[in-house]
Amino acid sequence: MVYASHLLEDEEMRQVVEETGVGIESIEFSISENLDCLDEKIAGYRERLKYIGAGSLTLHGPFLDLNPMTYDSRIRAVTKSRFTQTYEAAKRLEARKIIFHTGFLPGVYYLTGWADRVAEFWNEFMEGKSGIQILMENVYDQEIPPMIEVEQKVESPDFKLCLDIGHAHCYSPRPLSEWIQAFGKHAGHVHVHDNCGDRDAHLGLGRGNIPVDETLELLNTYMPDAEYTIECSQMEDVLISSRMISSWRKKQKVKMAG
Repeated sequence: MVYASHLLEDEEMRQVVEETGVGIESIEFSISENLDCLDEKIAGYRERLKYIGAGSLTLHGPFLDLNPMTYDSRIRAVTKSRFTQTYEAAKRLEARKIIFHTGFLPGVYYLTGWADRVAEFWNEFMEGKSGIQILMENVYDQEIPPMIEVEQKVESPDFKLCLDIGHAHCYSPRPLSEWIQAFGKHAGHVHVHDNCGDRDAHLGLGRGNIPVDETLELLNTYMPDAEYTIECSQMEDVLISSRMISSWRKKQKVKMAG
């Protein structure tokens, strides 16, 4: 399954869905102001989804000012509260997944003990919850092992990793190929966008310098069951990326059939 991030206006999202058949990854419930009036926003977004015509839905969780590894009990409580609100929205909108950032900031936080703190938070959060997959996404993370360690220490089968290929390419000194191979079975989702390695530009595939064919080949090899979200802010970039993914998959089918 391929999704498109709801970074476009509703009319453009409707066009994208009609042309490509993608699902939607909503950012609506990653915004604190929307969580403050949750019932109203859920009702409104349900109507917007009907207009857009999307079938499958994934949510992006809140991240600004929140931190799952915090040592401050009040920040931890607010983080859990906001995440719980998004989980409630996911249940009521019948979303299949929620994707949350790690919250790690190099130069601000230390990696020593980080995975233990984050895993403790997620084990507590996941208690009594099932049926909605929770995924932890790399953003400014430079190293791979800490995220793998968290996934291994969280006991819920509904908890996996989300690999953002643009973030890995831009922010980590590790090559993207290494991220893909290491994440492997630990990942259940991939955020797809391109850049030139200098900034997080969220370009369409092929418009930056990520090697697209090699990357799609590695993704297919190491995480064949993962689903994708195209995370671009321009409609043409979303369509370009969708076409490239579709074309690559068709080539693979032909290759396998031959």
